[in-house]
Amino acid sequence: MDRTLNLKPYTIYLIAFMLIISSCGTRKYTVKNDNKAARAADVLASLKNKQLYHFINDWTGVKYRFGGLDKNGIDCSGFAFLLEKEIYGVTLPRISRDQANVVNRKNVSSLKEGDLVFFSFGGNNVDHVGVYLNNGFFVHASTNRGVIVDDLNLPAYQRVLVKSGSVN
Repeated sequence: MDRTLNLKPYTIYLIAFMLIISSCGTRKYTVKNDNKAARAADVLASLKNKQLYHFINDWTGVKYRFGGLDKNGIDCSGFAFLLEKEIYGVTLPRISRDQANVVNRKNVSSLKEGDLVFFSFGGNNVDHVGVYLNNGFFVHASTNRGVIVDDLNLPAYQRVLVKSGSVN
């Protein structure tokens, strides 16, 4: 009987130790995510064009819908089409591949707010577009996450980035 009583405090210490270790892991993960969100918030706050800020804020979270062009769902080229038209008064073609054809090529390091970035996720042809903001971030309509601000420097985007540039 004494043995059982002596093991009880060790069991409690073991459980407490496991909780502390697991909470540290969770806390680390949360801080990492908060850092990305904080960087994206800083990018939005530092936009020169405040109409652009409001446009992005208004559309953030709208779900992706292939061919969509409204708040019920929008695709990447539709989002770029509407943003460029409403914010910059530029009429782009409707399809990302055609949008890439009217852009004057620029090096990524020379991109300015409102420039376009093009990707090829499915081969050689352009099949995705986003709008460059600043500090390596861009906004786009993600097929999985809807309209979102993302980090262009992520390897997943760097591998498939095929063109960037400005319409003017």
